[in-house]
Amino acid sequence: MLKDGKQLQRSRTYSEDFKRSLVSEYERGESTVLELSRRYQIAYQSIYRWIRSYSFYQEKGYVIVEKYKSKEMELKAALSRVKELEQLVGQKQIKLEYLEKLIELADAQYGLDLKKNSSTQPLNGSTKTDQQ
Repeated sequence: MLKDGKQLQRSRTYSEDFKRSLVSEYERGESTVLELSRRYQIAYQSIYRWIRSYSFYQEKGYVIVEKYKSKEMELKAALSRVKELEQLVGQKQIKLEYLEKLIELADAQYGLDLKKNSSTQPLNGSTKTDQQ
């Protein structure tokens, strides 16, 4: 810090090999610009500038479109969905066990065999019609 209260700006320089390795990692789809920026604490504008300068595709006249979701984000979403489905299966299993217990209690207390009870009327729309 200077005497007048101002801070000196820190300037970092990076080797051309380092810049090319970041651009290569980006081109392989391993990381997004934002992920690289956070990991190495480099402004994302600098990384975009390096992509324009060192990209293999830039030399050929290609247009680079960055994916909105990286593989890491897709994996997190899939794991979240698996967890949600496991929870749903668990809830259904608990409900099934509860209903089976109710059937046992009905059989024990009232002598009703609900599993084999065929005296119930079919629901509307599920009756057979004679087609001739």
